[in-house]
Amino acid sequence: MKLSWSVLLLAGFVLPAAAAELQTIAVDVGHSLQAPGARSASGQTEFSFNRRMALQLAEQLRERGLDVQLIGADGNITQLTERTRQARGRQLLLSVHHDSVQVQHLPEAGRFQGYSLFVSHKNPYAAQSLACARQIALSLQEAGERPTLHHAEPIAGENRPLADAALGIYWFDDLVVLKTATQPAVLVEHGVIVNPAEEQRLAQPEVIQKLARAVAAGAARCQPAGMEP
Repeated sequence: MKLSWSVLLLAGFVLPAAAAELQTIAVDVGHSLQAPGARSASGQTEFSFNRRMALQLAEQLRERGLDVQLIGADGNITQLTERTRQARGRQLLLSVHHDSVQVQHLPEAGRFQGYSLFVSHKNPYAAQSLACARQIALSLQEAGERPTLHHAEPIAGENRPLADAALGIYWFDDLVVLKTATQPAVLVEHGVIVNPAEEQRLAQPEVIQKLARAVAAGAARCQPAGMEP
């Protein structure tokens, strides 16, 4: 038996609303030529790792049909708030980074490895940022990656509260690129480049592609700004 939509609506049947899909995203290349971030075990700049990863991530996101704005790829942004200014109007901001350890741990850097993700309570979409970070972390773990928990260590420069220990997600409330964003925002540390073995792995094109694909898959499951997580 066929019933018209008007009959169904009059009878009180309501169709579920289609879930809003992410359409626009900003990918921020962490650090710059002037402030290149951490130095890898072999002396390479974090910025160089971030740029390679961000370019691959942007490609993977575009393959999924997302409109991607790449921020900071030329290495010339010197003000952190300029990154979030350029991201205005996008539904999600991802900041691409690679990790280090505190100076006292550098002699034993080989024991630190894995990804980590950061979100901020001061972001206007803190709950959605956390929900998005969970999607990205789950995707990274599906790809065989594991988190590092060294940022929770109670020492100077660390002591970050864990938002989700199993998924390697931390709160970092005053991180400028997160708290000044006008959309959900997640900072992704893709691995620990002061670990010689991890640095070597993270420089491999197939690993860069695998990580970028995983982050893109997780990000594509994130809900746009303004939607309930």
